[in-house]
Amino acid sequence: MGGCVSTSSGSNGEAVSSSSSCLGMGLCGRKRNKRTFSDHVATLQHLSSIPNRIFMNGKSRSSCIFTQQGRKGINQDAMIVWEDFMADDVTFCGVFDGHGPHGHLVARRVRDALPLKLLSFINACQMKEVGPSGACCNGDIKSEGVEAEKDGSIEDSISSVWRDVFLKSYKAMDKELRSHPNVDCFCSGSTAVTIVKQGSNLFMGNIGDSRAIMGSKDSNDALIAVQLTVDLKPDLPREAERIKRCKGRVFALQDEPEVPRVWLPFDDAPGLAMARAFGDFCLKEYGVISVPEFFHVTLTDKDQFIVMASDGVWDVLSNEEVVEIVSTAPSRASAARVLVEAAAREWKLKYPTSKMDDCAVVCLFLDGKMDTESDYDEQGFSSVTIQSNHSGAAMESDDGQNSEPSFQRNMTVRSSEENDSFRRLPVEVVPTVGSVLNEDQNWSGLEGVTRVNSLVQLPRFSEEKPNS
Repeated sequence: MGGCVSTSSGSNGEAVSSSSSCLGMGLCGRKRNKRTFSDHVATLQHLSSIPNRIFMNGKSRSSCIFTQQGRKGINQDAMIVWEDFMADDVTFCGVFDGHGPHGHLVARRVRDALPLKLLSFINACQMKEVGPSGACCNGDIKSEGVEAEKDGSIEDSISSVWRDVFLKSYKAMDKELRSHPNVDCFCSGSTAVTIVKQGSNLFMGNIGDSRAIMGSKDSNDALIAVQLTVDLKPDLPREAERIKRCKGRVFALQDEPEVPRVWLPFDDAPGLAMARAFGDFCLKEYGVISVPEFFHVTLTDKDQFIVMASDGVWDVLSNEEVVEIVSTAPSRASAARVLVEAAAREWKLKYPTSKMDDCAVVCLFLDGKMDTESDYDEQGFSSVTIQSNHSGAAMESDDGQNSEPSFQRNMTVRSSEENDSFRRLPVEVVPTVGSVLNEDQNWSGLEGVTRVNSLVQLPRFSEEKPNS
């Protein structure tokens, strides 16, 4: 498994101290929580019994989530909020957007398994840094006289630990999908935007084009939108460079020139509309990766809420519109549902001839407060609905046999006849020195164009096993 501290990201190349790593996991300088990792029987078979974990439409103590199927077939979006994730003050949130024939299975598998992998690697780091007595190896670093100017290095150490945890967890997740006996991920995959909130720290990992933003107040107390993650599209200069270096191709079709896609070097397939994803193993040798971009943000009192959503929302609503809708929702408990309904209306207005995409939304309120139960009932939810989240496995199975029909054509993949009618249009990629970071911060996937599918066509050898 290796060490849990990445030394490459530090400015001086020194290993992170045990005390700072332990602090990063929230275990230093305070009594250890009575509830331990082993209290959650961390197996997929027992997920439905874990408290404070919701993955279906509803709310928790500090969040609400909502998903709505589009008009393409099976809902391939998945979402989760898991409060008391590794400690009482830690929350895990995620949105996952599947694509390809088995995309809904991939998204659900990632939703269920990725948090457990994060827990596993966090636990490994905890065991490595905590002595037999259960206390931090080096004691309370504050009491040892660490000067204020060293706080920055401690924060860097914490961030380094979490970066390593995210990288290892995503790698392990993709490895599991490659060998999964029941989910074919060769031409199917999923995005993942995930957040771990620990106190005033946000640790984020992201692959694909789902997005997280934050509603925050500026110096005039006006609510503004802050984009937290980058949409990892194939024409981002650094993404396109990697793909082309690995012999993959990046170009757009003539009928959708604003949508760059990734193609095999020897076939005009599959046409993946993102540069990073879980699964999609037909493209993993040609530049598509599952390595997440990692971000660490320190929250302030001006930060109000976080919104995570699949591209079905971002295709029709801007960051600013989303913040406005959530902030003016009738109640916090209804914010996710109101946002999805607003996106559905925009789909009808902007693209009346297009099939609406699936939408999934997570709204996390940073002050930890929600509405009263009576307000919640008025929004059309009930306590029974909330409780069903913990026993919802019967309503949704990984093999799709109980809750959904066998795979129907959902327009995610075009037929060969349709594909023959399209021509390709090269995408000019012109990287500019010093401008990549700025353009990344506001990168939007498909502003102003009709929503298209994440895949165009399956490769002709899709039934074959990839060479190991």
